[in-house]
Amino acid sequence: MTPAVSPVDEFAERMEKCLPAGFSGGIGLAVSGGSDSTALLHLAHSYATSRDIRLCAMTVDHGLRPEAGGEAKKVAEQCARLGIGHETARWDNWDGRGNLQNQARAARLRIISDWAKSNGLGVVALGHTLDDQAETVLLRLARGSGVDGLSAMADRRQSHGVTWVRPLLEFRRQDLRAWLRANQISWAEDPSNDDPKYDRVRVRNALKVLDDIGVSPERLAGVASRMRSAREVLEMATQSAARDCATVRHGAVELRLGPYLGQAYEVRRRLLAHALRWVGLADYAPRQASLDAAMNALESGQTTTLHGCLIMASGDQCLIAREPAGAAGATASIGDVWDSRWHVTGPNGVGLEVRCLGETGLKSCPDWRDCGVPRAVLLASPAVWSGDRLVSAPLAGLPRGYKARLVRRENDFESSILTH
Repeated sequence: MTPAVSPVDEFAERMEKCLPAGFSGGIGLAVSGGSDSTALLHLAHSYATSRDIRLCAMTVDHGLRPEAGGEAKKVAEQCARLGIGHETARWDNWDGRGNLQNQARAARLRIISDWAKSNGLGVVALGHTLDDQAETVLLRLARGSGVDGLSAMADRRQSHGVTWVRPLLEFRRQDLRAWLRANQISWAEDPSNDDPKYDRVRVRNALKVLDDIGVSPERLAGVASRMRSAREVLEMATQSAARDCATVRHGAVELRLGPYLGQAYEVRRRLLAHALRWVGLADYAPRQASLDAAMNALESGQTTTLHGCLIMASGDQCLIAREPAGAAGATASIGDVWDSRWHVTGPNGVGLEVRCLGETGLKSCPDWRDCGVPRAVLLASPAVWSGDRLVSAPLAGLPRGYKARLVRRENDFESSILTH
């Protein structure tokens, strides 16, 4: 009989597959103190020790349970025994409105990504397991998700300037807990994991029943894997369509409507959603109903706004540009990033700041028509101001020693269609 692969060896194999090609540097670990992330901590320690890789750990205390502070301290103690640097961050910004779990999750990603970048960590490992994957598939099925939603969690993805990896995604929680017990490693139990007011807990309980009729966590994870394969095919078709009908200039996307409208509906939907995300630097695509409405407006030649972007169809062209109203409140110092999109450089001085050019600024640029930049793009472009006085408008023919460049390279538009 072939001996079973030990969790340590299996983790090493999974981690090697998850890490980006040519990886070097340190790895951040998101550790809450529960069984999954505790297993991640100890398995990653074994992996990193044998390869001389630096590890750092972060615990986010959401301030929602009185026990959370003590659990974070126990994580810190475990990290100290392992020789792993550890930090705890507290999030207490929930105002009691909206979906608590979604807001906490989004805050956690922001906090951990900022921490990782400040510590020179390009990769952060998360403790999601096969059980989490199965629950995610079932949750998204209940919400009517399509191919992307049912592909669930990837073992590697880019977001917030960090590569997130999930080396435990093929591990069952029960197996990890058995390994922790065998090694006399304790973990914290979060009582909210048994609270039926949360959708994920109800799904977890439903899985116990579904398992009896063959809808097991392994089967659901298999569905996710097949959906990811289908998603890859659709993404490649969308990338091919982008080559045929999309041009990126000055941070805006121009679609040639003839070849665009000749694409299959799903490819058109994906290309428009990607353009909106790319122009607006959004982490997620718009909701399906909103995207459908925008597609209908585009195809009927109407102008509309969505996701912080302006969608203008005219003749055989469609322009997708940053919405001026969305950029109007953004400010930055010379040399800093403005509106998350532009980097403006040039002479600095007292009272100077980068703001949106807008209608007022454009009136002070008599030669803007000679620049070849659409008016809608210029209205949301960066300009240097001293109070109410326009100093420079680099994209509108009034540079005066200042330059503006996109933070993102324009040729990233096509390559970023593919999920990595």
